[in-house]
Amino acid sequence: MTTNYLDIEYPVMEHFYTLQGEGHFTGQAAYFIRLAGCDVGCVWCDVKESWDANIHPKLKVSDLLKAASAHPCKIVVITGGEPTLHQLDALTTAFQEAGFRTHLETAATNPISGKWDWITLSPKKFKAPLHENLSLAHELKVIIFHKSDFEWAEKHAKYVSPSCLLYLQPEWGKIDAITPLVIDYIKDFPQWQLSLQTHKYIHIP
Repeated sequence: MTTNYLDIEYPVMEHFYTLQGEGHFTGQAAYFIRLAGCDVGCVWCDVKESWDANIHPKLKVSDLLKAASAHPCKIVVITGGEPTLHQLDALTTAFQEAGFRTHLETAATNPISGKWDWITLSPKKFKAPLHENLSLAHELKVIIFHKSDFEWAEKHAKYVSPSCLLYLQPEWGKIDAITPLVIDYIKDFPQWQLSLQTHKYIHIP
């Protein structure tokens, strides 16, 4: 790590303070940094404007740290887009030195850089994760868009660590049709838990 890592820049679509809406940390305050650029391209993605890194401003690590530090929370969530497209050592070093927990939300399609307190790995059919990344996940969160996605979820659950939390999350655009299927599946296979996009229900970022 170079001594001027606070000056390293990343393309950022948006950054904001809110509550975590999904997975294990649902309901906890966190500062979100949405990096631009994506190599996955999910058809149901709700932030397609994040895909092109060239149309978003580049912000210094120091500016992002200053913005996050203006709030009392100590969790920073790096999401995208697909954040593993970027070398993230500078970002995680700066935030951890400032006392933040670093959380990553990723499809894990590229090598994972940086130091992470929590990794949410959400494998996508549009581009599968690197196999070696699966063992790094603290939670595996699979979006259920079609019945075949349950098989996709089980395929990847075989390769995560025994302590990894397993979540199934109904795709928001098909929430009424898919949620009952997810509930029934979890009742049959209780190693899985339900994740909902609670931030969309309560209309926060």
